[in-house]
Amino acid sequence: MSIRPRRSILYVPGDNARALEKSKTLAADGLIFDLEDAVVPEAKAKARAEVVAAIKAGGYGVHETIIRVNGFETPWGKDDLAAAAAAGPDAVLIPKVTCPGDIMYAAKDLREAGAPDHTRVWAMMETSLAILNADSISRTAGDPASRLSVLVMGTNDLAKETRARLTPGRTSLLTWLSTCLAAARAHRIEIIDGVFNDFSDAAGFRAECEQGRDLGMDGKTLIHPNQVAICNEVFAPPPEEIAWAKKVMAAFAAPENAEKGVLQVDGRMVERLHEEMARRTVKIAEVIAALTPR
Repeated sequence: MSIRPRRSILYVPGDNARALEKSKTLAADGLIFDLEDAVVPEAKAKARAEVVAAIKAGGYGVHETIIRVNGFETPWGKDDLAAAAAAGPDAVLIPKVTCPGDIMYAAKDLREAGAPDHTRVWAMMETSLAILNADSISRTAGDPASRLSVLVMGTNDLAKETRARLTPGRTSLLTWLSTCLAAARAHRIEIIDGVFNDFSDAAGFRAECEQGRDLGMDGKTLIHPNQVAICNEVFAPPPEEIAWAKKVMAAFAAPENAEKGVLQVDGRMVERLHEEMARRTVKIAEVIAALTPR
């Protein structure tokens, strides 16, 4: 079982050299070096060069490194993809995805530009068409040539395009979040929740992290380093959940239960599907523990 924690994925402005350096010391699971929304047009080329240099120089340790490029239709998109291919990050995040073709064209451009095999494609789900095409977009992950491994929710752009109001509890977004989550799970890829804009509101942020976790999200994108600790805490399995998972695994591992599909554990009915869930819980807890400084 190969698992990589993606509890906290922090956006880092690509033209901010200080932020690029500081991000090496943060406890975020992943870093999105942003060449798109966080960078004004006149700084795009500078940001691209700085991000490529930073990734090539290394020093990011266990952090997953992702470059968010500009869209295909912009003057910078093609050069961004070529530069990202040369830098060889863990992934390239494609903005404004609308259809399966956007994924396949991006993967083709990366391949032709010489991107290493380990560089995956992540897709921003931030347009109305992306929501309507969530299944077909996610389905491309079945083709290894697509490189698709993660969906990232772009909740601010979705609200802007649909005119939905971003209110506490995100009632206006829940259907779209769940639609994309179901598509991701159907095609065995991961999905990261959108950002919480008020980084000074710790209670509101925690509540939204808990909502995303309960929906089934693998983690959350962040806009400020101060959000990392809460996010890591919420999206990590709690001790009681780990203990229960180990009980379930032990029950099914007992020789007398080898052929059984349903058991009772502490008065609760559990099935083989619960054993599978338990194994993932324990595994991701072990990986997180290995990443956590002693």
